[in-house]
Amino acid sequence: MKRSYWLRDAAAATAVVASWWLWRRIRRRRTSLARHVAIVTGGSRGLGFLIARELAREGCRVVICARDEAALVRARDELRAAGAAQVIALPCDVSDPEQVEAMVLETQRRFGQIDVLVNNAGIIQVAPVDALSLSDFQRAMDIDFWGTVNTTLAVLPAMRARRSGRIVNVTSIGGKVAVPHLLPYDCAKFAAVGFSEGLRAELARAGVSVTTIVPGLMRTGSHQFAEFRGKPAAEHAWFGLAASTPGLAMSARRAARRIVRAAKRRKAEVVIGVPAKILRLCKELFTAPTLRALSVANRLMPKAKTV
Repeated sequence: MKRSYWLRDAAAATAVVASWWLWRRIRRRRTSLARHVAIVTGGSRGLGFLIARELAREGCRVVICARDEAALVRARDELRAAGAAQVIALPCDVSDPEQVEAMVLETQRRFGQIDVLVNNAGIIQVAPVDALSLSDFQRAMDIDFWGTVNTTLAVLPAMRARRSGRIVNVTSIGGKVAVPHLLPYDCAKFAAVGFSEGLRAELARAGVSVTTIVPGLMRTGSHQFAEFRGKPAAEHAWFGLAASTPGLAMSARRAARRIVRAAKRRKAEVVIGVPAKILRLCKELFTAPTLRALSVANRLMPKAKTV
Protein backbone atom coordinates (compact mmCIF):
# COMPACT_ATOMS: atom_id res chain seq x y z
CA MET A 1 0.00 0.00 0.00
CA LYS A 2 2.79 2.37 1.00
CA ARG A 3 4.63 1.48 -2.21
CA SER A 4 1.61 2.50 -4.35
CA TYR A 5 1.43 5.86 -2.56
CA TRP A 6 5.14 6.38 -3.17
CA LEU A 7 4.77 5.55 -6.86
CA ARG A 8 1.80 7.90 -7.17
CA ASP A 9 3.71 10.77 -5.52
CA ALA A 10 6.76 10.12 -7.68
CA ALA A 11 4.63 10.17 -10.83
CA ALA A 12 3.00 13.43 -9.77
CA ALA A 13 6.38 15.02 -9.05
CA THR A 14 7.71 13.83 -12.40
CA ALA A 15 4.71 15.31 -14.18
CA VAL A 16 5.24 18.65 -12.43
CA VAL A 17 8.93 18.73 -13.35
CA ALA A 18 8.21 17.72 -16.96
CA SER A 19 5.51 20.41 -17.27
CA TRP A 20 7.87 23.04 -15.87
CA TRP A 21 10.63 21.98 -18.26
CA LEU A 22 8.27 22.06 -21.25
CA TRP A 23 6.94 25.49 -20.23
CA ARG A 24 10.51 26.84 -20.00
CA ARG A 25 11.36 25.44 -23.44
CA ILE A 26 8.25 26.96 -25.02
CA ARG A 27 8.80 30.30 -23.29
CA ARG A 28 12.46 30.41 -24.32
CA ARG A 29 11.53 29.64 -27.90
CA ARG A 30 8.83 32.33 -27.95
CA THR A 31 11.19 34.98 -26.53
CA SER A 32 14.27 34.10 -28.57
CA LEU A 33 15.51 36.83 -30.90
CA ALA A 34 17.96 34.61 -32.79
CA ARG A 35 18.01 35.40 -36.54
CA HIS A 36 15.56 38.26 -36.03
CA VAL A 37 16.20 41.47 -37.98
CA ALA A 38 16.36 44.55 -35.75
CA ILE A 39 16.57 48.25 -36.62
CA VAL A 40 17.98 50.60 -33.99
CA THR A 41 17.61 54.31 -34.68
CA GLY A 42 20.23 56.57 -33.15
CA GLY A 43 22.46 53.49 -33.11
CA SER A 44 25.81 55.16 -33.77
CA ARG A 45 26.58 56.00 -30.12
CA GLY A 46 25.37 56.01 -26.55
CA LEU A 47 22.38 53.93 -25.55
CA GLY A 48 21.45 53.09 -29.15
CA PHE A 49 24.87 51.57 -29.80
CA LEU A 50 24.66 49.52 -26.58
CA ILE A 51 21.17 48.26 -27.48
CA ALA A 52 22.45 47.23 -30.91
CA ARG A 53 25.30 45.34 -29.27
CA GLU A 54 22.93 43.52 -26.91
CA LEU A 55 20.65 42.58 -29.82
CA ALA A 56 23.64 41.24 -31.75
CA ARG A 57 24.56 39.13 -28.73
CA GLU A 58 21.05 37.70 -28.82
CA GLY A 59 21.72 36.55 -32.39
CA CYS A 60 19.92 39.37 -34.21
CA ARG A 61 20.88 40.73 -37.58
CA VAL A 62 21.19 44.41 -36.78
CA VAL A 63 20.69 47.61 -38.74
CA ILE A 64 21.86 50.83 -37.11
CA CYS A 65 20.87 54.20 -38.49
CA ALA A 66 21.74 57.80 -37.63
CA ARG A 67 22.46 61.05 -39.42
CA ASP A 68 26.27 61.04 -39.06
CA GLU A 69 27.65 58.59 -41.62
CA ALA A 70 31.20 58.63 -40.23
CA ALA A 71 29.96 57.84 -36.72
CA LEU A 72 27.81 55.05 -38.15
CA VAL A 73 30.78 53.43 -39.87
CA ARG A 74 32.80 53.54 -36.64
CA ALA A 75 29.89 52.01 -34.71
CA ARG A 76 29.42 49.28 -37.32
CA ASP A 77 33.11 48.38 -37.17
CA GLU A 78 33.03 48.28 -33.35
CA LEU A 79 29.99 45.99 -33.39
CA ARG A 80 31.67 43.65 -35.86
CA ALA A 81 34.85 43.64 -33.76
CA ALA A 82 32.71 42.74 -30.73
CA GLY A 83 31.37 39.70 -32.56
CA ALA A 84 28.23 40.93 -34.33
CA ALA A 85 27.77 38.45 -37.17
CA GLN A 86 25.60 40.61 -39.43
CA VAL A 87 25.33 44.36 -38.97
CA ILE A 88 24.84 47.12 -41.52
CA ALA A 89 24.86 50.89 -41.10
CA LEU A 90 22.40 53.05 -43.04
CA PRO A 91 22.50 56.86 -42.84
CA CYS A 92 19.02 58.19 -42.12
CA ASP A 93 17.40 61.30 -40.67
CA VAL A 94 14.31 59.88 -38.97
CA SER A 95 12.54 63.23 -39.15
CA ASP A 96 12.41 62.83 -42.96
CA PRO A 97 9.74 60.27 -44.02
CA GLU A 98 11.38 59.75 -47.41
CA GLN A 99 14.74 58.85 -45.86
CA VAL A 100 12.98 56.53 -43.42
CA GLU A 101 11.14 54.77 -46.23
CA ALA A 102 14.38 54.33 -48.16
CA MET A 103 16.13 52.91 -45.07
CA VAL A 104 13.32 50.43 -44.43
CA LEU A 105 13.24 49.30 -48.07
CA GLU A 106 17.01 48.78 -48.06
CA THR A 107 16.78 46.75 -44.84
CA GLN A 108 14.09 44.57 -46.39
CA ARG A 109 16.18 44.17 -49.55
CA ARG A 110 19.23 43.08 -47.53
CA PHE A 111 17.56 40.96 -44.84
CA GLY A 112 14.07 40.16 -46.12
CA GLN A 113 11.96 41.44 -43.25
CA ILE A 114 12.02 43.53 -40.07
CA ASP A 115 11.16 41.83 -36.79
CA VAL A 116 12.21 44.42 -34.21
CA LEU A 117 12.21 48.22 -34.34
CA VAL A 118 13.89 50.17 -31.55
CA ASN A 119 13.05 53.88 -31.71
CA ASN A 120 15.92 55.49 -29.83
CA ALA A 121 16.97 58.53 -31.90
CA GLY A 122 16.57 61.85 -30.17
CA ILE A 123 18.03 65.25 -29.33
CA ILE A 124 18.21 67.11 -26.02
CA GLN A 125 18.07 70.90 -25.66
CA VAL A 126 18.92 72.26 -22.20
CA ALA A 127 17.82 75.82 -21.49
CA PRO A 128 15.27 77.94 -19.62
CA VAL A 129 12.13 78.69 -21.61
CA ASP A 130 13.18 82.35 -22.01
CA ALA A 131 16.17 81.21 -24.07
CA LEU A 132 14.16 78.95 -26.37
CA SER A 133 12.49 79.70 -29.70
CA LEU A 134 9.64 78.05 -31.56
CA SER A 135 12.15 76.30 -33.81
CA ASP A 136 13.68 74.54 -30.76
CA PHE A 137 10.32 72.96 -29.98
CA GLN A 138 9.76 72.08 -33.63
CA ARG A 139 13.16 70.35 -33.93
CA ALA A 140 12.56 68.31 -30.78
CA MET A 141 9.16 67.22 -32.05
CA ASP A 142 10.54 66.45 -35.53
CA ILE A 143 13.16 64.01 -34.20
CA ASP A 144 11.99 62.76 -30.80
CA PHE A 145 8.31 62.39 -31.71
CA TRP A 146 7.83 62.42 -35.49
CA GLY A 147 10.97 60.31 -35.91
CA THR A 148 9.30 57.62 -33.82
CA VAL A 149 6.07 57.90 -35.80
CA ASN A 150 7.83 57.87 -39.18
CA THR A 151 9.78 54.68 -38.55
CA THR A 152 6.85 52.94 -36.91
CA LEU A 153 4.47 53.65 -39.77
CA ALA A 154 7.12 52.49 -42.25
CA VAL A 155 7.60 49.04 -40.68
CA LEU A 156 4.04 48.46 -39.45
CA PRO A 157 2.29 47.28 -42.66
CA ALA A 158 4.66 44.30 -43.11
CA MET A 159 4.52 43.43 -39.41
CA ARG A 160 0.72 43.47 -39.44
CA ALA A 161 0.63 41.36 -42.60
CA ARG A 162 2.82 38.73 -40.90
CA ARG A 163 1.03 39.22 -37.55
CA SER A 164 4.43 39.34 -35.93
CA GLY A 165 6.79 42.04 -34.71
CA ARG A 166 8.15 44.03 -31.81
CA ILE A 167 8.27 47.83 -31.56
CA VAL A 168 10.27 49.34 -28.71
CA ASN A 169 9.98 53.07 -28.05
CA VAL A 170 12.67 54.60 -25.86
CA THR A 171 11.00 57.63 -24.28
CA SER A 172 12.09 59.26 -21.00
CA ILE A 173 11.01 60.03 -17.47
CA GLY A 174 10.68 63.50 -19.00
CA GLY A 175 7.69 62.06 -20.83
CA LYS A 176 6.00 61.34 -17.49
CA VAL A 177 7.21 64.29 -15.39
CA ALA A 178 8.16 67.57 -17.06
CA VAL A 179 11.61 68.55 -15.84
CA PRO A 180 12.57 72.27 -15.89
CA HIS A 181 15.05 73.46 -18.53
CA LEU A 182 14.15 70.52 -20.78
CA LEU A 183 10.80 71.71 -22.11
CA PRO A 184 11.17 70.86 -25.84
CA TYR A 185 12.46 67.40 -24.87
CA ASP A 186 9.65 66.98 -22.30
CA CYS A 187 6.97 67.90 -24.83
CA ALA A 188 8.28 65.51 -27.48
CA LYS A 189 8.68 62.66 -25.00
CA PHE A 190 5.16 63.17 -23.57
CA ALA A 191 3.88 62.84 -27.14
CA ALA A 192 6.02 59.73 -27.72
CA VAL A 193 4.67 58.09 -24.55
CA GLY A 194 1.09 58.74 -25.66
CA PHE A 195 1.76 57.37 -29.13
CA SER A 196 3.45 54.27 -27.73
CA GLU A 197 0.73 53.48 -25.19
CA GLY A 198 -2.09 54.03 -27.67
CA LEU A 199 -0.34 52.00 -30.34
CA ARG A 200 0.05 49.04 -27.99
CA ALA A 201 -3.69 49.07 -27.34
CA GLU A 202 -4.51 49.20 -31.05
CA LEU A 203 -2.08 46.43 -32.01
CA ALA A 204 -2.90 44.09 -29.13
CA ARG A 205 -4.75 41.65 -31.44
CA ALA A 206 -2.47 42.12 -34.44
CA GLY A 207 0.48 40.04 -33.20
CA VAL A 208 2.66 43.16 -32.86
CA SER A 209 3.85 44.15 -29.39
CA VAL A 210 4.72 47.72 -28.41
CA THR A 211 6.99 48.33 -25.43
CA THR A 212 7.37 51.76 -23.85
CA ILE A 213 10.76 52.31 -22.22
CA VAL A 214 10.89 55.12 -19.65
CA PRO A 215 14.51 55.65 -18.61
CA GLY A 216 15.82 58.18 -16.15
CA LEU A 217 19.26 59.72 -16.46
CA MET A 218 21.90 57.35 -17.81
CA ARG A 219 25.65 57.57 -18.02
CA THR A 220 25.80 57.63 -21.82
CA GLY A 221 27.79 60.83 -22.33
CA SER A 222 24.63 62.51 -23.61
CA HIS A 223 25.69 65.83 -22.10
CA GLN A 224 28.52 65.93 -24.64
CA PHE A 225 25.99 66.03 -27.49
CA ALA A 226 23.19 68.07 -25.91
CA GLU A 227 22.43 71.60 -27.10
CA PHE A 228 22.66 74.36 -24.49
CA ARG A 229 21.05 77.79 -24.55
CA GLY A 230 20.83 80.75 -22.16
CA LYS A 231 24.05 80.40 -20.16
CA PRO A 232 25.56 77.38 -21.94
CA ALA A 233 28.47 76.81 -19.54
CA ALA A 234 26.24 76.86 -16.47
CA GLU A 235 23.60 74.67 -18.12
CA HIS A 236 26.28 72.20 -19.23
CA ALA A 237 27.67 72.08 -15.69
CA TRP A 238 24.45 71.01 -13.94
CA PHE A 239 23.25 68.70 -16.70
CA GLY A 240 26.64 67.05 -17.14
CA LEU A 241 26.99 66.49 -13.39
CA ALA A 242 23.52 64.95 -13.11
CA ALA A 243 24.03 62.76 -16.18
CA SER A 244 27.33 61.31 -14.96
CA THR A 245 26.79 60.86 -11.21
CA PRO A 246 26.28 57.27 -10.01
CA GLY A 247 23.08 57.07 -8.00
CA LEU A 248 21.43 59.78 -10.08
CA ALA A 249 22.35 58.28 -13.46
CA MET A 250 22.39 54.54 -14.04
CA SER A 251 24.74 52.43 -16.13
CA ALA A 252 23.79 52.60 -19.80
CA ARG A 253 25.01 49.03 -20.33
CA ARG A 254 22.64 47.75 -17.68
CA ALA A 255 19.84 49.82 -19.18
CA ALA A 256 20.49 48.34 -22.63
CA ARG A 257 20.26 44.82 -21.23
CA ARG A 258 16.95 45.63 -19.53
CA ILE A 259 15.56 47.14 -22.73
CA VAL A 260 16.41 44.07 -24.81
CA ARG A 261 14.97 41.80 -22.10
CA ALA A 262 11.75 43.84 -22.14
CA ALA A 263 11.58 43.51 -25.93
CA LYS A 264 12.03 39.74 -25.71
CA ARG A 265 9.23 39.43 -23.16
CA ARG A 266 6.97 41.94 -24.97
CA LYS A 267 6.57 44.04 -21.82
CA ALA A 268 4.08 46.90 -21.93
CA GLU A 269 6.21 49.44 -20.07
CA VAL A 270 9.50 49.46 -18.20
CA VAL A 271 10.69 52.38 -16.06
CA ILE A 272 14.47 52.21 -15.75
CA GLY A 273 16.37 53.60 -12.78
CA VAL A 274 15.41 54.03 -9.14
CA PRO A 275 15.32 57.88 -9.28
CA ALA A 276 12.97 57.71 -12.29
CA LYS A 277 10.67 55.26 -10.49
CA ILE A 278 10.57 57.47 -7.39
CA LEU A 279 9.90 60.63 -9.42
CA ARG A 280 7.06 59.01 -11.37
CA LEU A 281 5.50 57.61 -8.19
CA CYS A 282 5.72 60.97 -6.41
CA LYS A 283 4.09 62.71 -9.40
CA GLU A 284 1.23 60.18 -9.43
CA LEU A 285 0.61 60.14 -5.67
CA PHE A 286 1.59 63.66 -4.65
CA THR A 287 1.14 65.79 -7.75
CA ALA A 288 1.00 69.26 -6.20
CA PRO A 289 3.97 68.76 -3.81
CA THR A 290 6.05 67.26 -6.62
CA LEU A 291 5.35 70.22 -8.91
CA ARG A 292 6.23 72.61 -6.07
CA ALA A 293 9.51 70.75 -5.57
CA LEU A 294 10.28 71.08 -9.29
CA SER A 295 9.55 74.82 -9.03
CA VAL A 296 12.06 75.08 -6.18
CA ALA A 297 14.62 73.16 -8.24
CA ASN A 298 14.05 75.56 -11.14
CA ARG A 299 14.98 78.53 -8.92
CA LEU A 300 18.39 76.95 -8.36
CA MET A 301 19.04 76.50 -12.08
CA PRO A 302 20.80 79.06 -14.30
CA LYS A 303 18.68 81.96 -15.52
CA ALA A 304 18.57 83.16 -19.11
CA LYS A 305 20.89 85.99 -20.07
CA THR A 306 19.29 89.40 -19.78
CA VAL A 307 19.73 91.78 -22.71
